[in-house]
Amino acid sequence: MYGIIDADNCYVSAERVFRPDLEHAVVVVLSNNDGCIVARSNEAKALGIKAGTPYYQLAQQFPNTKIAVFSSNYELYGELTGRIVSLIAQEVPAYFRYSIDECFVYLDGMNHLDLKQWGENLHKKIKRYVGMPVSIGLAPNKTLAKMASHFAKKYQGYRHCCMIDSDEKRIKALKLYPIDDVWGIGRRYAAKLQALGITTAYDFAQHHKDWVRLTFNNINIVRTWQELNGEDVVPNEELAKKKSICTSRSFNGMIGDIETLRTHVSNYAARCAEKLRMQNTVASIVGVFLNTNAFREDLPQYWNFQEQRLITPTNHYADREPSP
Repeated sequence: MYGIIDADNCYVSAERVFRPDLEHAVVVVLSNNDGCIVARSNEAKALGIKAGTPYYQLAQQFPNTKIAVFSSNYELYGELTGRIVSLIAQEVPAYFRYSIDECFVYLDGMNHLDLKQWGENLHKKIKRYVGMPVSIGLAPNKTLAKMASHFAKKYQGYRHCCMIDSDEKRIKALKLYPIDDVWGIGRRYAAKLQALGITTAYDFAQHHKDWVRLTFNNINIVRTWQELNGEDVVPNEELAKKKSICTSRSFNGMIGDIETLRTHVSNYAARCAEKLRMQNTVASIVGVFLNTNAFREDLPQYWNFQEQRLITPTNHYADREPSP
């Protein structure tokens, strides 16, 4: 059994730890240069505030609304989420930090417990000791666990922990889950699936494996299909030492300023450093690649790659933290 523990509205929740008076207020967090919105409270989302909205447009779009605005504080976010991970480490046989606000856990040997209750108790423990809410998804594989965490976050009735532990629950979840939200699909393949009339995870899972293989010719998409059908096939690559490590993501929307781009690249570099530390290795070369959206034929395209050899190999993303 796998689990994923996801901090709810991570940056906003971290700010609220020291401002409990903002518990039900409209709160947004800005990018490094205070250029645009990178995080929103549920109240801000309900109001219609979009991620990526330029800060100067807030007053224009919501002139009569009181909005609490914070500059991003990544040292604070890293410190608080590090405390969350330290609590998780006390509760599970093994874990893998997937991002600044998400952590996969492996629950082998814990089948004697009521895992649903265990998850609810873990949420309470983290909320009590750190002050930040989390949502927990439990399932027989990582893809379904990610799906379960979505339901735990969306529906209060789950009490912050949703477990998919039967075919009946799995099928019900697949029917409710949009294909473009499935972990491992991505926007490009989601668009192709939607063009084929596949709008939910269930629609996709109902196709034959050979159709998936021939249509996409991509082993990761095939593995996603297998996991949606209950198999556990996504490899636990974090348990094996790698000769190279890469963290890459598609950005959520257009990015037009260098500071927002710098923020994303810094976060990805920090994630690579975490992976290095987990396998007790160091990097001697660091590279950054960037390419624009090839599907925007109305815009000019760009691609570039730069790398730098380090004088002293390291597994930390800040000079103040020397490698052991």
